[in-house]
Amino acid sequence: STMFLVGLSGGIASGKSTVVDVLRELGCAVIDADAIAREVVRPRCKAYGRIVRCFGTEILLENGEINREALGNIIFSQPEKRQLLNSITHPEILKEMLKQILKYFVRGYRYVILDIPLLFETKRLTKFMKYTVLVYCDPPTQLSRLMRRNGLSRAQAEARVASQLPLDQKLELASHVIDNSGDRESTRRQVLWLHARLEGSWHFLWARLVLGTAVATLAGLAYLLLQRLIS
Repeated sequence: STMFLVGLSGGIASGKSTVVDVLRELGCAVIDADAIAREVVRPRCKAYGRIVRCFGTEILLENGEINREALGNIIFSQPEKRQLLNSITHPEILKEMLKQILKYFVRGYRYVILDIPLLFETKRLTKFMKYTVLVYCDPPTQLSRLMRRNGLSRAQAEARVASQLPLDQKLELASHVIDNSGDRESTRRQVLWLHARLEGSWHFLWARLVLGTAVATLAGLAYLLLQRLIS
C-alpha cells in the first residue's frame, strides 16, 4: 500500500482542534474520532440503546438525544463508568473509522491522520500508526484554557485533566510533538513542517517507487505486445 496512518492526539484543551484546522486547510485527510463518537450514539444507533440501559433515561435531552454534558459529568467522576461507556462505543467507532480509512485508500491519499483524543491511553491503536503526533501545551496553560473554554472551576478542570494521561508522559510516547503553548502562528509553522516531512516520508517514497516500477513494467509489456500485434 502507498498509504500510511498517522495518529494525532493531545490532551483536553491542549489545542488539537487548532492543529486539525491547519491540516485540513492543507488538504490532508483527517478522521475525527470525536465526531464519529457523536454519530454512533445518536438515537436508532446500536450503541444508543445500550447506553440508555446502562446509564438511565436521566442522561437524555427532551428530544431523546444523549445529553453529552450529563454523561460527561458521570464518567469523569467515576472511572468504572467511563470504562463501561468505552466498551460500548469503541467497537462502533472503530468500525466507522475503518470505513473512512478505506475510502481515503481508494482515493489514493498518501497518509491519513486519525484524530484520536485517547490514543496514548488506550494504546491498542498505536501499533497501526506509522507515526504518532502529540499536540502539547504546558500544564498551567492547559488548565487555564479549559477553565476559560468550558466555564469550569479549578477543581472541575483539574478533575477532567486528571482523567487523562498527563501530557508530560505522552511526550515520551509520541514520534512527533507540536508545542501549542505559544501563539497560533508558531503552531501553524510547526504543522507546516510536519506536513512537509510526512509528504516526503521515505515510507511513502519507497512504496511509490515500487508502484512506479510496476506501472512502467506493465506499460513496457503492453507496448511490446502492441508492436507484435501490429507487425
